[in-house]
Amino acid sequence: MKRYLILANGDVYEGEAFGAAGEVLSEIVFTTAMTGYLETLTDKSYKGQAVVQTFPLIGNYGIIPDDREGEVPSVSAYIVRETCGAPSNFRCELTLDEYLKANGIPGLKGIDTRALTRDLREKGVMNGLITDTLPADMDKALSDIASYRITDPVKEVSVKEPVTYDVPDAAYTVAMIDCGIKNNIIRSLNKRGCKVVLLPYDTGADDIRALSPDGIFISNGPGDPEDNTDTIRTLQELDKDGIPTMGICLGHQLLALAHGFRTSKLKYGHRGANHPVKNMLTGRVYISSQNHGYAVVEDSIDRSVADVLYTNVNDGTNEGIIYKGKKMFSVQFHPEACGGPKDTEFLFDDFIRMMSER
Repeated sequence: MKRYLILANGDVYEGEAFGAAGEVLSEIVFTTAMTGYLETLTDKSYKGQAVVQTFPLIGNYGIIPDDREGEVPSVSAYIVRETCGAPSNFRCELTLDEYLKANGIPGLKGIDTRALTRDLREKGVMNGLITDTLPADMDKALSDIASYRITDPVKEVSVKEPVTYDVPDAAYTVAMIDCGIKNNIIRSLNKRGCKVVLLPYDTGADDIRALSPDGIFISNGPGDPEDNTDTIRTLQELDKDGIPTMGICLGHQLLALAHGFRTSKLKYGHRGANHPVKNMLTGRVYISSQNHGYAVVEDSIDRSVADVLYTNVNDGTNEGIIYKGKKMFSVQFHPEACGGPKDTEFLFDDFIRMMSER
């Protein structure tokens, strides 16, 4: 059955339907990751977005539920060049098509994803409509597409009540502000002897203090960082307490906003498992996994307050900040990867060291 992608600029891509039935309006983004498609589908940072895979064949090892980064898919729709209907992996439990059907996620395959990616790179990320029927009134459809905006995504993906992930003989308690966390962040802290208390995004400073945490962690998540005024206010209140703090991705942006720095939307974002970042203190370059559409404006960083820790080698955007006189740092990329390289996993050890020295 035919299925179409209509972009806000009027470009139309015709392909084939797979996954669930239904019409979806969302922001269209692309990822350059060659593997880890289940991790992509279940990454809560993709809430409100339809994901284009630049790698041409997706689904060849099927769906392995233990590898999920969230319990259910967060993407609005999934766009690929070609799917594999006969996956080969001893851990496989479902095909990609079966998984999308079971979770109500429409898929579009058989389009020229290279051309679509070029479209998004040259013109910038834009909204799109995935539909089985071309609209009779295209002008109205394009107006509706252009006016779409992702609203309250962090509220939707964050836990509603605190959840504790404990380990035997935990040495530290980490208060995790959940803006859309990936499971492997929790696992990375658990295996380093941390009890993680996962908290709703709008948890107040006093409720966090009541936990007597050894450290505070702000997770990744979807949407415009400036929309999260409750979380930013909480971070500002906690700033004077001197509790060791680390942020990843959206957490990096929220810490920056809490200190008076600015963020801005990127033309087409950084999404994939092959982004080089340079440590500006050592000069060393690491390959990182990334998924973000906004970045901290580096010129807005007050150098009396913080130093630039990492910079993106490709486009010079900010990838990390370390705060002066505080046990606090944040990075834009994902040291826990999943999927992707483990080059920067040592950053969790740096966070543990900060807590041990408090």
